[in-house]
Amino acid sequence: MGDRKAEHTASQTELQEIASKISDLNKWRNVFSFHSSEISNSTHQELRKLLFGNVFQLFSCEWAKACFRFREPYSDLAYALETGKGGARAILMAVQAYIIKYLLFIRTTEYSHLERLCRVSRQEQGEALAAALADTLWAAGQGGRASICLITAAIHVVPSSDYKADNFTERIHLFEFSEKAAAQEFILGHINCFKDEQSHGVILFLYSLLFSRTLERVQEDLDSTAAPLLKCSFGNITCTQAMLSLLLTGRASPLELDGSQELGPRGEGIEAWWQRCPVGYLRWSRAQAERQVCPRLRTPCLPIWLCSITGKYSVLFGTDSQILSDWKRERVFHLYFYNGQLEQTKTAHLTIDTHSHHWEEDQSEDPSSPGKRHLSVEMAIRTKWTGATVSWNGTDPFF
Repeated sequence: MGDRKAEHTASQTELQEIASKISDLNKWRNVFSFHSSEISNSTHQELRKLLFGNVFQLFSCEWAKACFRFREPYSDLAYALETGKGGARAILMAVQAYIIKYLLFIRTTEYSHLERLCRVSRQEQGEALAAALADTLWAAGQGGRASICLITAAIHVVPSSDYKADNFTERIHLFEFSEKAAAQEFILGHINCFKDEQSHGVILFLYSLLFSRTLERVQEDLDSTAAPLLKCSFGNITCTQAMLSLLLTGRASPLELDGSQELGPRGEGIEAWWQRCPVGYLRWSRAQAERQVCPRLRTPCLPIWLCSITGKYSVLFGTDSQILSDWKRERVFHLYFYNGQLEQTKTAHLTIDTHSHHWEEDQSEDPSSPGKRHLSVEMAIRTKWTGATVSWNGTDPFF
């Protein structure tokens, strides 16, 4: 009798396990259901016009080679992406900000503070990149969709006299998702398509961003301006303010980052315009010292900022999620700085003092004057915390 009862219990357990596996399969079948499609010739032309303003401009070699390549795992910069000197650096550093968001504030880990960013494996690097890319694509899709572009072997567009081929855009296949989790898992499963050399990873992400927003909405975001999303000058291709806006806010509005604009795009109203973003933006240029970034980007939800400092892009971040919500924590606090360059081998540790004796400085001296002792990164920080002093804690100041 006991043997038969044990057999019955074991059989029930097996049936439960089978039912659980079937349930899991059904769940993932729903998650991974997506629509895939080829892109027509006319869509390719529209894509090229939005990016460059014409159908004949091609990406430079620097852009074609740009991909999401991490530093060595389990190192001081295990969280960090490598960047070159080209215009793709803005996109890499924007994604870097979202990678830091995931590793510091989303991922569950036993480590704390800055150690969370150093104790990262190669697998975790891929997971962080997938989460960061999915975050930005989902925001561009207004929280309801994401589109992911991958390169296939087959050519889907036959080049014509009114279109200049680049030998990879013509092979794009588009995968569309209505669930963020599905998009993130799909990216993770194809992570080498964004990480590997010769993958055109940054361009694929850029295309995915535009298709997630939809080309029609991007054109509406640009409104009546004829300016494209990328600026070409003397062979250099750089991101415009509209492109940065799409990366940070999900909308490609040329004035989205500008503090002089008081209302959001058409009909979105004051409430939407003042809604804080998950990742912020700081900008400093001696030539444009008076131009300020809008308040909601200077004060994001989390203490992470993409920085444009004298035209070069970097990331500034803190490990205390409460810095921007508790004024007491903003008296003296710590931030960290990464500029994306191979010359930087360790994250710079900065201490910010917002209650320092700034009145001891020469008030008659122009802060943008050549003789001012503050570095550009310090001036960028001061666009958020006026009059703050910055200590580099033993690191030789740079940037």
